[in-house]
Amino acid sequence: MNQSKEKDLTKGEVPHILKKLTIPMILGILGLVIFNLVDTYFVGKLGTLQIAALTYTFPVVLVINSINLGLGIGAAAVISKAVGENNREKVIRLSTDSISLGIVVAIILAVVGEFTIKPLFTALGADEQVMVYIVQYMRVWYAGVPFVVIPMIGNNAIRALGDTKTPSIVMLVAAIVNTIMDPLLIFGLGPFPELGVQGAAIATVIARFITFAVSLYVLIIREKVIVVKVIKIKEMLHSWKDILFIGLPNAIARAVRPLGAGVITRIISGFGNVYVAAFGIGTRIEYFSLAVVSALVAVIPVFVGQNFGGKRIDRIKEAIQVSKKFVIYYSIAAYIMLFLIARPLATLFSKEAVVIENVVLYIRVVPLAYGFQGILMIINGALNAIRKPIKAALLNIIQMLGVYVPLAYFLSKPFGMVGIFISLVISYVILGTISIGIFNKEINTL
Repeated sequence: MNQSKEKDLTKGEVPHILKKLTIPMILGILGLVIFNLVDTYFVGKLGTLQIAALTYTFPVVLVINSINLGLGIGAAAVISKAVGENNREKVIRLSTDSISLGIVVAIILAVVGEFTIKPLFTALGADEQVMVYIVQYMRVWYAGVPFVVIPMIGNNAIRALGDTKTPSIVMLVAAIVNTIMDPLLIFGLGPFPELGVQGAAIATVIARFITFAVSLYVLIIREKVIVVKVIKIKEMLHSWKDILFIGLPNAIARAVRPLGAGVITRIISGFGNVYVAAFGIGTRIEYFSLAVVSALVAVIPVFVGQNFGGKRIDRIKEAIQVSKKFVIYYSIAAYIMLFLIARPLATLFSKEAVVIENVVLYIRVVPLAYGFQGILMIINGALNAIRKPIKAALLNIIQMLGVYVPLAYFLSKPFGMVGIFISLVISYVILGTISIGIFNKEINTL
């Protein structure tokens, strides 16, 4: 396979390449964050019940996105390794089969999701008042699941080819479309009907369709790595096996995170809907605050995957060292900034005193762990790229279900919300530290 200099990540200065890959990704990550923040902002204008409803949907949406992202990571890992091996035929086969896998998964998720809305959200603690808005939102969202699944896998495939610019620009444009459509459909501005929470879901589906169309165009027309051909079942199943070897543990581990968040939401629901709303706002602000770190995390599997395929273990080690240092410095700066602007930031999303106070509390406690959280995320990506998905998955599962959830359950009783937030900090400190030792051991055996 003839690689351009831009796409070949096995040569050149490691810090420069990581910077070159990460900067475009920041736009893409910001696009994803803007999706959540814009929905939160405009739905928040409707009232506390509506923002609480959106908070209840968040863990479920994240579970589905986590499954998709897990498959995308699996696709990116095997495709980037094939790129590093200069095997064009293998790149085409894996790219094509990853999309066919995405189509199957999208159909299953849409059908199952549509029939489980009420029992699932009742189990999460939603009452009848909130359930009305949840149903309005999720029925539309599930109908648009194919526009979420396929581009998430497709964009990972594009990044695996060394192109982080195109997916980022597309995600940012989609976020802008969502930002424009949200107020029009939520509040019924101009000729548009007033649809409330349902309008937010429709705006999201419209924006996601853009990413769906563009990712397929890039892979089929520009890169020509997806080809329509007679399906060879044996080859396709072999590709699916390779993708799922990395993607399935990742999907499970990443799905565990929002499932854990669902349990945390259930615990918080015992305090009242205003506390659920505050938690939802706090988590969305966190996604925005970690956008730069998330961008770096997104490019690590691509860089490590290509260098793993090219047998450049020295470059992998250097990349992880550079990334860890950056994350530590960034987390310190982010904490100071968030501590100072916590209150005005909280008032952007709500005017209720209880909500504001708990958002401020979240912003001033949870970011203490950003450095450890970033390291855990980076090492997870690297472990997947060197084909150690089980260990990567276990780190995530233990952080969420082994430490955070049980600790939050016990500390919430005497300390309330602050006990839940402190539990999250402790879980990241413990698992972030452990992840460093695990990665060092694995990379030294290669």
